[in-house]
Amino acid sequence: MNPVTTRVSDGIAVITIDNPPVNALGHAVRQGLARAVADFAGDETARIAVLCGAGRLFLGGADISEFGKPLADPSLPAVIDAIETCAKPIIAAIHGAALGGGLEVALGCHYRIAMPGTKLGLPETTLGILPGAGGTQRTPRLVGLDIAADMIVGAKPISAADALSAGLIDRLGQGTDPEAEAVDYARTLLSDGAAPRPTRDMPAPKGDIATHRAKAEAKYPGQIAQVTALDAIAAGMTMSFDDGIAEERRLFQTLMQTPQRAGLIHAFFAERAVAKLPEIAGVEPRHISRIGVIGGGTMGAGIATSALLAGLIVTLIERDATSADAARATITRNLDGAVKRGKLDGARRDTALESLATVTDIDALSDADIVVEAVFESMDVKREVFARLDAVAKPGAVLATNTSYLDVNKIAQATARPSDVIGLHFFSPAHIMKLLEVVVADATAPDVTATAFALAKRLGKTPVRAGVCDGFIGNRILSQYRAAADHMVLDGASPYDVDRALRDFGFAMGPYQVSDLAGLDIGFATRERKAATAHPRDRRPTFADALYHAGRLGQKTGSGYYDYSESRQGMPDPAVDAIVASARSGTTRDFTDEEIVRRYMAAMVNEAARVVDEGIALRPLDVDVVFLQGYGFPRYRGGPMHWADAYGLDRILADIAEFARTDDHFWQPAPLLTRLVEEGRSFADLNKTRREDHA
Repeated sequence: MNPVTTRVSDGIAVITIDNPPVNALGHAVRQGLARAVADFAGDETARIAVLCGAGRLFLGGADISEFGKPLADPSLPAVIDAIETCAKPIIAAIHGAALGGGLEVALGCHYRIAMPGTKLGLPETTLGILPGAGGTQRTPRLVGLDIAADMIVGAKPISAADALSAGLIDRLGQGTDPEAEAVDYARTLLSDGAAPRPTRDMPAPKGDIATHRAKAEAKYPGQIAQVTALDAIAAGMTMSFDDGIAEERRLFQTLMQTPQRAGLIHAFFAERAVAKLPEIAGVEPRHISRIGVIGGGTMGAGIATSALLAGLIVTLIERDATSADAARATITRNLDGAVKRGKLDGARRDTALESLATVTDIDALSDADIVVEAVFESMDVKREVFARLDAVAKPGAVLATNTSYLDVNKIAQATARPSDVIGLHFFSPAHIMKLLEVVVADATAPDVTATAFALAKRLGKTPVRAGVCDGFIGNRILSQYRAAADHMVLDGASPYDVDRALRDFGFAMGPYQVSDLAGLDIGFATRERKAATAHPRDRRPTFADALYHAGRLGQKTGSGYYDYSESRQGMPDPAVDAIVASARSGTTRDFTDEEIVRRYMAAMVNEAARVVDEGIALRPLDVDVVFLQGYGFPRYRGGPMHWADAYGLDRILADIAEFARTDDHFWQPAPLLTRLVEEGRSFADLNKTRREDHA
């Protein structure tokens, strides 16, 4: 079936692209569009054309699955050039969204009309590339340098109303029928005798590109797509249009070959693959409109806030009236923050608060469709809560625990309905963080798992399936690479050196900054919990215990590893150097930034390989998404498993062997890592084979 069709009536050709679900500009669409434009140009009965998209949006952009592969002719730039150089006017009828290549097609048209609610944007830099079909050349000509830089470098979409005021479009439609609006616009243009109006003929913009470059370098450290996009824009400010287009294409092709592009594309697809589980294929989730939350602390209040933002009716249980009032106040502040950030309007905030009840009687959860427990991280406490829920919750209600480490199977055994029990590990702040580990216990029913994934989608979360073990996917791996960092500090590295090296690698924060943010009391509780099962050769970071006992709990007390008395960012503290030095024994040495990263990443990847091998994570890509969404891993590196493939699994195995010469207890290679190296395979290969197995 041809995805591009044309019909002509009263001198107006309507060219429609119908390539569901998002009208991506794959080869068949490009070919059909080029043919339609050529036919329109040669049709003496057609005086003007309207280009529109069927379905819910105009054009969604390039077909990302074609990235990295040889593209069949015609190329998108060639199609857009044919549109722009057509001797008869062409109107873009935009609705829903015009993103990436879709907007570039619209920019090649001579006139543009957009419907209310439409989003127009050039998000290519989020994929490690730049608009490569004229976007960096035509956008600045239409809207000027400053707005173009915000759209292209910042990848920020704008509304139809803002696009009109900026000059990106020419008319704002009315109602809900983009084709009818565009045809009406075409009649107006015909009566006015309007001629083609190529964007390429407009003057190049003027402005200070250096200021935008400095802002981009500061905001996107380590990333190359943003500054390269500015190079393309700058070319269009000094070169002819055709030369600017050629330079844009050269820079686009250069970015297509970079590891950052590969990492960002991997992240894009991985985040969509994690929700595709064979165990819930075709399984209908249970209905959810009412959610109960037990515990109104930071996590419970965040979960309740997230549910309210999604339009759910929330009942939050606290131990007494004072605590219940405090929880409501926290949730109100969270919603007020969403209003300030522009994520919510005042009316919706008020409606959300009307859907919230904060009470002390657990019997109030009798009509909840799902209950999420967010109480103290204690097996005894959680089992007691679930035993009470068993008597209160209605038949078919999903019972979820927000535990970060504990055995969900043991929690489920506290009920007479373990098939209804699942782990929902939210990340703090729960109303902002996107990651949700869905911990599937041995007895969890498939429709309960399906319900958890459906709930995650409704909450705007990225769900990742995890099996039951201490710490699940993220925290289990975290315990190992954090231990590697602590060992380096015990052996002579400064915590500040470790943080700096890992920030330079691309993490937003180093591990000791993260500790200060979370609170050193949390780390102490985790170490105490694990001490009972510790191996005699395990090394405990006693400097962390000393900071805890000194009351240096991090940002909340004004000091931790860093001193926050004069800056929220924190400053290195000589007192911490002294505490660390007193915790060391034996010979110490310096560590280069390169070795810090090698050790940190080897520990991360090695434990991740165990997690995949044991089935705690279904695929390596699940690990990648956990760390991209919940642990601040640099997105442009694609996640730890993608990074490991690029670095070389053989090199990681060699690094582990080198480190094991001084500590063969901690540095033991994961069997999966060894097998993959022996077989000459990669984690990417494992993603493919496991996807095929599931299919």
